[in-house]
Amino acid sequence: MRSNAAGTAGEPNGRGASNGTGISLKGVRKAFGEVVALDGIDLEIERHSRIGVVGPSGGGKSTLLQLVAGLLAPDTGAIDVEGATDEPGRLARCAMMPQRDLLMPWRTALDNAAIALENRGVKKKQARDTTRPYFERFGLDQFEDVRPAQLSGGMRQRVSFLRTLMADKDVLLLDEPFGALDSITRAQMQEWLLRAMDEVPRTVLLVTHDVEEALLLSKRVVVFSARPGRVVKMLECDFPTAVVRREIVTSPEFVQLKEQALEAIE
Repeated sequence: MRSNAAGTAGEPNGRGASNGTGISLKGVRKAFGEVVALDGIDLEIERHSRIGVVGPSGGGKSTLLQLVAGLLAPDTGAIDVEGATDEPGRLARCAMMPQRDLLMPWRTALDNAAIALENRGVKKKQARDTTRPYFERFGLDQFEDVRPAQLSGGMRQRVSFLRTLMADKDVLLLDEPFGALDSITRAQMQEWLLRAMDEVPRTVLLVTHDVEEALLLSKRVVVFSARPGRVVKMLECDFPTAVVRREIVTSPEFVQLKEQALEAIE
């Protein structure tokens, strides 16, 4: 976000071509000692597209996010994130939202969201002023001065997502963002996140154990095998975001794709 020192979370930050590749992995392998987490991963994600990754536990999905984010280096293969191929360059282009919101209990919701700007060197008042308008936009109006302990799980995740956006990175890595929520709140947050991602275009890589969530939130779903993780299936799933969630997940097309994904996982 560049408003003087930073821009605005709702505007593309100008990195990369408008219709180019956001993330590219070619022949990526990663092992931890004798345990091979990922083997031969080839994946292309268009800029400002949304890709979901599903698969069995221990299949290397979280390792994939860490590799893309530059927190790990591949043993073999190449990773490119908007032109950056080294770890520091990838890290500079990615923002990660973990399963746990990790909000600081002593800071208000507004100050938690604004900390991403403060970490970029923006003065606290300017960071708060830049972040405040997005609270109404993301359904957080009148919760600016509330502490995390007073927020519901869904509201905490909204603050966490806004904090991720305020980091002004064109690539968002979502690691089971709603895994800790109950099923009703999770469904509500899925609908909310769809609208939020439509408003704020980013390249999104989502890791989840929930096949339905992946199909709903993504334009393409990649199915990983059990360890070592390999791509065993890709599914196109660009459903209209304006349609009510219940109508999408009960449609024959959605049900068929879900069955294909589950079959590939099994």
